[in-house]
Amino acid sequence: MDAAAREAQSGLEWRVTVPEGASVTVEYEAGLAGRAWAWLVSGVAMLGAKVSGFARKVWKIGADDPRRAVHGLKVGLALTLVCVFYYTRPLYDGVGGAAMWAIMTVVVIFEYTVGGSMYKGFNRAVATASAGLLGLGVNWAASKSGDKLEPFITSGSLFLLAAAATFSRFIPTVKARFDYGVTIFILTYSLVAVSGYREDELLALAQQRLVTVAIGIFICLAVCVLVWPVWAGQELHLLTVRNMEKLADSIEGCVHDYFAADAEEEEEKRDPKASKSEGYKCVLNSKASEDSQRNLARWEPAHGKFGFRHPYGQYPKLGAAMRHCAYCVETLHSCVGAEVQAPEHVKRLLGDVCTRLAAQCARVLKEASRSVAALTVSRELDLAVAEMGTAVHELQGDLRDLPFSLAREPGEASLIDAMPLFTMASLLAEISARIEAIVEAVDTMASAAGFKQVDDDDEKKGDAELKMKVHPLNESDSDEPPQNNRSKPSEQA
Repeated sequence: MDAAAREAQSGLEWRVTVPEGASVTVEYEAGLAGRAWAWLVSGVAMLGAKVSGFARKVWKIGADDPRRAVHGLKVGLALTLVCVFYYTRPLYDGVGGAAMWAIMTVVVIFEYTVGGSMYKGFNRAVATASAGLLGLGVNWAASKSGDKLEPFITSGSLFLLAAAATFSRFIPTVKARFDYGVTIFILTYSLVAVSGYREDELLALAQQRLVTVAIGIFICLAVCVLVWPVWAGQELHLLTVRNMEKLADSIEGCVHDYFAADAEEEEEKRDPKASKSEGYKCVLNSKASEDSQRNLARWEPAHGKFGFRHPYGQYPKLGAAMRHCAYCVETLHSCVGAEVQAPEHVKRLLGDVCTRLAAQCARVLKEASRSVAALTVSRELDLAVAEMGTAVHELQGDLRDLPFSLAREPGEASLIDAMPLFTMASLLAEISARIEAIVEAVDTMASAAGFKQVDDDDEKKGDAELKMKVHPLNESDSDEPPQNNRSKPSEQA
């Protein structure tokens, strides 16, 4: 009772019984200051982790393509050169306060590629000049009509021209080539029309703005062309070459994955070759980039192997042929993960011939890719196409003999079990037919661009040089026949 009385007087007590040799740590609840300090430390740690993750992403973007970092330095250099007009008194007195227009010009027209900068520079120059002259003419006519009619003529012309120019942006040709110029035309004419009604020396103001815009365009193009230029035409060319290589790897990878044994399935999924089977997705998603690069390449001067009359218009046609083939490859890829599969002993009946056909398809695409990359006529492409046709005939023959092969199998296999295999083999035959369309598009490009016939050593050297460059649209009116027409595999057979 004495122990119970003492316990009641001292308050509630917790007793913990632990095994012999064990230890117990008693943690006390932190106070308000402790909780605030813990919250502050956790917040700083979380902020540091986010900043570190963002820094890693930024570093990866610059490391993947150093030209992006160089582009930022080029923009800074161009703006620094333009600012000389503010820092130098004689130059500032020559252009006056309108030097700000040169800075605005550099900011709005400097693009990543030379074609993009030239496209915006040309549009801005023409739009500024035409809108300025038209605005001066309308203001002169309005000033001669009297004080009462002048505001109506100025505002009426602004309404009509702005409405017509905005509507013209829906015209496909104007939208593709002069959309930016139309926007600048509306802006410039509006500024001239509004300022002309209150400004007495409108001609001098327009002259200053036109001169400063020309200075900004000149500095922008000079820096963009002379300092590590990025050509839209070359980017389009390399994109087409890479897409052909990815399409070839996808075909070979899909067939390899389809005929992989179940015991090796998990290992093949971890194999780098398995990831290449999805390269066709890059081909399917490249249309917007191809169209954009083609439109910008039209504005570029001759550079490297790309002359003034280089047929940039052929690249979208070649890309369309590759996408037509990539849709079939996508269906082939879906057969790999389909729930209904043919038995393994049935797959082995067509495994060798399908693998050979996939290898021949990949060989044709890679040979065509090398031909386009080096801008030369490949001597091996004809032979590769012929061997692909031979592999197709072998596959068709094995498909006809498949029912008899199934009958000789010891297991109970029927044609119903082999239906997924028939689907896969039919897709391979269709892919080979669509690859022939890609080869025809390459032939058309070779004829329009005048691909050269070179020795094998020179061709390999040119291909190696182009790959080193990869590391980090003017259409031809020529109706000349191709220099080296290729016959289809069916005709050669």
